[in-house]
Amino acid sequence: MSQAIHPSPTADVAQARQQLRVVARRYAGRRAAAVLFPALAGAALLGLLAWRWPVAQPGLVAGAVLGLMALCLLLWPLREVSSATIGPRLDRQFTELEDSTGLLLQDHEDLNLLEQLQQQRVAHKLDDLQAADRLSLPVDFRRALWLTALLLAVGAAVWVWPRPQSASKPGGVPVHFSPTNKPTKPGQPAPPRISATTLLVTPPAYIRLAAFAPAQASFQCPQEARVRWQVRVSNGAGQPAPVLELGTQRLSLRPVPGQTGAFFTEQILTTSVLYRLRYAGTVSDDYAIDVRPDLAPVLRIVTPKAYTLVAALGQRPEVPIRATARDDYGLTRAELVITVAQGQGEAVKFRELRRDLSGGLNGSQANLGSVLNLPKLGLTYGDELYFYLSARDNHGHTTRTDSYLVQWQDTAVADSAPDLGMGVKVAPAYFRSQRQIIIDTDKLLAEKPKLDAATFASRANALGFDQQSLRLRYGKFLGEESEAGIGAPAPHSPIAEDEDAPASPTAEAPEHDDHDHAAPPVSSAKASPTAATDALMDPYIHKHDDAETADFLEPAVKTKLHAVLDQMWAAELRLRTGQLTAARPYEYRALRLLKEVQQQTRVFVKKAGFTPPPMPEATLRLTGELAGATVPHHQQMLPAPNPQPAVRAALRWLAAADQGQPSRPADAAVLDQAGAVLAGAALSRPSFYLPALRALRELSQAVRAGRPTLATSRAPVARALTDLLAAPAPTPAPPPAADRLARRYFQELAR
Repeated sequence: MSQAIHPSPTADVAQARQQLRVVARRYAGRRAAAVLFPALAGAALLGLLAWRWPVAQPGLVAGAVLGLMALCLLLWPLREVSSATIGPRLDRQFTELEDSTGLLLQDHEDLNLLEQLQQQRVAHKLDDLQAADRLSLPVDFRRALWLTALLLAVGAAVWVWPRPQSASKPGGVPVHFSPTNKPTKPGQPAPPRISATTLLVTPPAYIRLAAFAPAQASFQCPQEARVRWQVRVSNGAGQPAPVLELGTQRLSLRPVPGQTGAFFTEQILTTSVLYRLRYAGTVSDDYAIDVRPDLAPVLRIVTPKAYTLVAALGQRPEVPIRATARDDYGLTRAELVITVAQGQGEAVKFRELRRDLSGGLNGSQANLGSVLNLPKLGLTYGDELYFYLSARDNHGHTTRTDSYLVQWQDTAVADSAPDLGMGVKVAPAYFRSQRQIIIDTDKLLAEKPKLDAATFASRANALGFDQQSLRLRYGKFLGEESEAGIGAPAPHSPIAEDEDAPASPTAEAPEHDDHDHAAPPVSSAKASPTAATDALMDPYIHKHDDAETADFLEPAVKTKLHAVLDQMWAAELRLRTGQLTAARPYEYRALRLLKEVQQQTRVFVKKAGFTPPPMPEATLRLTGELAGATVPHHQQMLPAPNPQPAVRAALRWLAAADQGQPSRPADAAVLDQAGAVLAGAALSRPSFYLPALRALRELSQAVRAGRPTLATSRAPVARALTDLLAAPAPTPAPPPAADRLARRYFQELAR
């Protein structure tokens, strides 16, 4: 009975806990199998595709990486499967457990009597389920099996599908050869000739392009590509090896090991060139190879402009940079180079920073971006920085942009020593105290959470008093000397001494004037000896008690000073009432207007002595103006160019042939000399000059063989050679008769 009231842990509870761990491991294993079956089938499919289509390997590798990431995301939650997480699933699966599986994971001593009894009961139920072979959680394998079967079916279709032929296998190209001059008699073997020609172009490794076989004898290829010519000859016994005429080079082809009658040669091309094949007295037509050079990267900065001025007030000290980079074969590195200049005069210090922007490169085009945070770069007001972008492509070509300037405006620049005596300085030195009030306001706002209400109100009122003192100082420039405080009259004001008296002495009430001004003259005997002079100078005297004539400032400057006083009034009101956040916009506007007044009231006087003209770099730098910045041209009288005797001689022969004159075998040399000039021009315009060059070769062979030439072959040659002729110099026209008559008239007048 005591054991029933005070139960203790039994072996059944420990065995039940072990059963929970086994169920959790089996459930996690089945879940992992449901994920791994389709994953293995997909991996096999990707490997088969990579084997069948090597060209698609980069895309397949990217797909494999994405699939691996998805697999990790699906398997990652299985690490959390444990006895604690498997218990609620068993409760939902088996009602006989009475939602009490979690009691098996708790310590026996921490449970009350009822919970201990229920723990033993659940342990017996769990043991019964294990004995009946029902203790397991189901996992749905249907979706995984369907997906695995689908992937395996696709893999089988790929395996059965015929493998595509490699594009890098050399293919035959049509090459036209001139016919042999020796007629073939019946029964004689055919003369030796080149029966097949194949080409293979292997681009340089840094381009990352597969080798290809051109479909035509004239083709394009990248610079530094390796070109392989392979020919097969027929009836070549006793004949020398074929010869490749590549530009000015004559290359003998080498036999291909293990292949009878096959010859090859390889060359790395760096410039565009013409080539032709020669074998057993036959020569092929000229064909052009257009070699495309690897260009340097192209960089363009979209923002900011070449010169950027960051305002000290009202603008965030950040400058975003956006640029575009482009290259024909791909970019490998991009960098932002920043040069920070701090200090003035001889104390300027320079510091260089570099930022790697290669993370934004993707293929042959990329958008680059960065942000210049001036405080984080160590700049302060008045400092500046220079930056430029540089990029490098796969071949090592490097390019950079122009240098761009970013300057942080300085609001506290003191006047230099030469400026102190260069003109009338009407702006006082305490124009900068408004900036100090702004600094104190920001400091008090930052310290507000740490101060009590009384201290904060006292310091805010003190700032309002400073704002009032500054406003009164500026009021002196506008004739407001009578104001000694807010709403208080001046101590020497006539209103303070006698409110009923006029503000200024007049002829009607001279006896009530108690002010310090001199009394009006009562008689000519008592008049001042300088009274007449004072009357004349009265319009030009600086009167402090008149707001209209109290200064020498311009009307526009006065208007801005009135606006400054209005902003100071508004700021003072909010400072005295403790509204520091509301006062800051008025303080900033007052400071901005004061700086504008300071610039408008400066007067500069030209210094004595020689003033050198400004350097062109100082006036044209970062403006984009290119007028006058061109390279100087030197003119020189040169002799007339060569009249191209070979071209002119060939044109004369063509004109004679069009008129029906017979040709001689020696005329073929004239055509060959013109063909050399035409071959050089075909490098720049192969589509126009190559057909004419082929027609010229046919004419030369016909002249050597004594056959008549065709007009269809002479016409394109004549057009091409005429196009090569230099333009004739303009011949001055004789003066008209009217000009001669006028010249004779003036000669008669000069007698």
